[in-house]
Amino acid sequence: MSESTLRLQLVDTSRRLHSRGWVANHDGNLSARQSDGRFLATPTAFSKADVSAESLVVVDESGAVVGGRNRVFSEMGIHLALFKARPDVRAVVHAHPPHATALGACGRSLETFLPEAVVSLGPLVPLVPLSAPGPAAVAAIAPFAIEYDAVLVAGNGVFAWGDSIEQAYLRLELVEHLARIALLALPIGGVKPLPATMLPALLEARRKAGLGPEARGVKAAPVAAARPAAAPPSVHSDQLADIIRQELSAALRR
Repeated sequence: MSESTLRLQLVDTSRRLHSRGWVANHDGNLSARQSDGRFLATPTAFSKADVSAESLVVVDESGAVVGGRNRVFSEMGIHLALFKARPDVRAVVHAHPPHATALGACGRSLETFLPEAVVSLGPLVPLVPLSAPGPAAVAAIAPFAIEYDAVLVAGNGVFAWGDSIEQAYLRLELVEHLARIALLALPIGGVKPLPATMLPALLEARRKAGLGPEARGVKAAPVAAARPAAAPPSVHSDQLADIIRQELSAALRR
């Protein structure tokens, strides 16, 4: 794919994130691997609504800017770690979609409860522990790169990656969709996990589609082993439930 096409795709996806309310202020960042081994990235200190093809920057494998007039975002180290761990990955998208970000901020991972989503994302979207920005954040997310294609980050939204900008974006979109359903379901008992007997066939379909660690020859960890321990009840749980009930009532009235 040409650099000009990649630039247009990054700009379009950046603006889609903004139009859907998944970023605010200067939140979020996107990057794509070029055929020459360098990376196109959105600039720091830009609203995603204002990103243009001309404002993008080019960085090398060390994260140094080698093209463009702007500065690269501080989380480029995370993107580079994902690219390094996964040669098949061509793009990384990071945003703060509200429902998925809320789950991560509450210390929750997201078990995949829709069969189609298991094929797309696997059985779990794990939680990356809260860490300080910089090297600690890179070290926290790096262990998840091989097995997963999207993660919730405690206090920092969602990262998703894929073999194209579109695939990375769609994975992030699906994570937010699942998180919204999960939160809407809380006042009426919460979503139920898929029966364990369903997972083998779904994971085989995932492998046949060329998705997931098994398709790359990597053995996946059992889902139960990847689940964090249940978080203690939050002092804000009643407030959260009230908000969810209000949103559910509003949705039913539409």
